[in-house]
Amino acid sequence: MTAIEQLKAILDNQYESEDGERYKVELKPGLTESEIQNLKEILPNKSLPIEIEDLLRFTRGFDFFGFEEVTFDGIGFFGFEEFFPDSCQLASDGLGNFWIVDIDKTGNWGNVFYVCHDPPVVVKHSQHLSELISHIDEFGRIGSRSNLDIIHKKTVMEIWSNSEGVIKKEIALTSDKELQDFAESLPYNFQIADLRNAPNGKGFAYGKVKIESVIRHDTELLWAFEKKKGFFSRLFSK
Repeated sequence: MTAIEQLKAILDNQYESEDGERYKVELKPGLTESEIQNLKEILPNKSLPIEIEDLLRFTRGFDFFGFEEVTFDGIGFFGFEEFFPDSCQLASDGLGNFWIVDIDKTGNWGNVFYVCHDPPVVVKHSQHLSELISHIDEFGRIGSRSNLDIIHKKTVMEIWSNSEGVIKKEIALTSDKELQDFAESLPYNFQIADLRNAPNGKGFAYGKVKIESVIRHDTELLWAFEKKKGFFSRLFSK
């Protein structure tokens, strides 16, 4: 199901807020052809997927309880280019947490990531924009039992507490060729986050790495970085 098909499928759904108020998806106006063209000018390859163009003609986003707003035209709003050189900010909760879609060098829209500020972690949230819309619908229907709420409240803490998605360079050098080639170009003390085949809910703690050291693979969901030194490491290195 395309993003516009998924969105149209939930337009008649009724939801209930935490205050007991009933609400529905409230669509924003669509973009004009000139506005769409202006977006293309700032995107890689100066192109938008046809599916996204159709969506933007239909609506630029919508209002939904729990979000400041959901938008499909937030190109370049997010920043954080060390990890996501090109992205579209899709939503924010107003508390410093964001949902963004990763855009590759050809302009294709890929996975949706949840970027949490406390704890500072990145989570693969949805496989694509259409799935994020279905996850928002699920959040409206079942609240705390939804994928969105579980990631927001539980998954981020699990990722912060362990290093499951991060491997050392020497381990990467014994893996598949793509990962080997990436690892060979890195300094000896770097680690790698590999989310290429990771399911939703996997991620890494960006708050534990030196942001200025981050290297993103040109085409894959691979990030390399130097880990921040802990307190005692800094103490005994003096």
